[in-house]
Amino acid sequence: MSPRSTRWPARRLSHERRRAFAGVLLARALLAGAVACGVSAAAQHIVPDPPQVAARGYVLMDADTLDVLAESNADERLPPASLTKIMTSYVAASELEAGRIDLADSVPISVNAWRTPGSRTFLRDGTEVGLADLLRGIIIQSGNDASVAVAEYIAGAEDAFADMMNSHGESIGLTNSHFTNATGLPSEAQYSTAKDMALIARALIRRYPEHYAIYSERAFEYNGIEQPNRNRLLWRDRTVDGVKTGHTDAAGYCLVASAERDGMRLISVVMGAESDGIRMRESQKLLAYGFRYFETRELYDPDTPLKVSEVWYGESDTVSMGVSESVVVTIPRGRYDDLEATMDLPRAIEAPVTVGQELGELRVSLDDRLVVRTPLVAREAVAEAGFFSRFFEGIAIFFRELVT
Repeated sequence: MSPRSTRWPARRLSHERRRAFAGVLLARALLAGAVACGVSAAAQHIVPDPPQVAARGYVLMDADTLDVLAESNADERLPPASLTKIMTSYVAASELEAGRIDLADSVPISVNAWRTPGSRTFLRDGTEVGLADLLRGIIIQSGNDASVAVAEYIAGAEDAFADMMNSHGESIGLTNSHFTNATGLPSEAQYSTAKDMALIARALIRRYPEHYAIYSERAFEYNGIEQPNRNRLLWRDRTVDGVKTGHTDAAGYCLVASAERDGMRLISVVMGAESDGIRMRESQKLLAYGFRYFETRELYDPDTPLKVSEVWYGESDTVSMGVSESVVVTIPRGRYDDLEATMDLPRAIEAPVTVGQELGELRVSLDDRLVVRTPLVAREAVAEAGFFSRFFEGIAIFFRELVT
């Protein structure tokens, strides 16, 4: 067979198949594109498991919602070391707010404070030091001598100050913490947990922001000696603005860190790491995970009416409802549009109605999982109407219910 006779059928077959193949390829391309789009959309919402952290206990918490994004042994009682000083400064901030002490106060330094072992601000016994300097000595230098001096100034003695620490702990909501000193020096009866430490830091940040600002200062000089802040994350991550390191042989290396990015604040706690480098690395790992895969959203605020409902037996026919405080949620990034909100309301609302009275419930869900539940409250009062108005409305309600 000549080459000519063999080439022609081959060209004809290719030409006929080309159109058929084009249709198949187009269909495959469309299918692949659809699958790719679906996979891409799904991939945007995938949240991997939290990272493994080399520590005895740790937690990553959203400071606004208290949602825990990662944890291990977060409720295990552990020696807190100098993380204790976060609570020491919290008590001092509370006393400052109450006006019982002042930053300009001169604090006498006792022999007991001067002799306190461990990290120091290098105070001298028999002298007086400004309270503002002592607080920086506690927060930035982690000075045990400064901690004891402030405890004695506020409560008269360190054990009495520890009682104040425990009382404040109860008001914060701590469930697994007990303090016996203001320094964090080893004591069998002194313990806390990663979760409780996150709660202490959160309370400090929210209630005393001006006091918390000291935690971001990188160094403090006293008595001619400048010491750097021991939280080296302040140099490594510009979004980190606190909070505190701690270390003893029993506690290992500990670090509470907090950072804020795009309106989202996270608190990480690492307790019982094997070195300073490890506690920093693991803290960065936790914060990176939280900011990368989650976001904090404010859904509703107290100034916005969410529902207007009919009111019976009242001087007004309607009442406006909303939430008593901001509704904030922590959700996987990209899932905001998937949130579903429902309102549960009674069939009839009757006057009188007072401001703040609970009239229903707002529920927000994501993938059939309840994210938040909060009461719907009256935004204004509705007084009870006169006798005849109530009488005729009662008849109207009777017939409406009958028809229903």
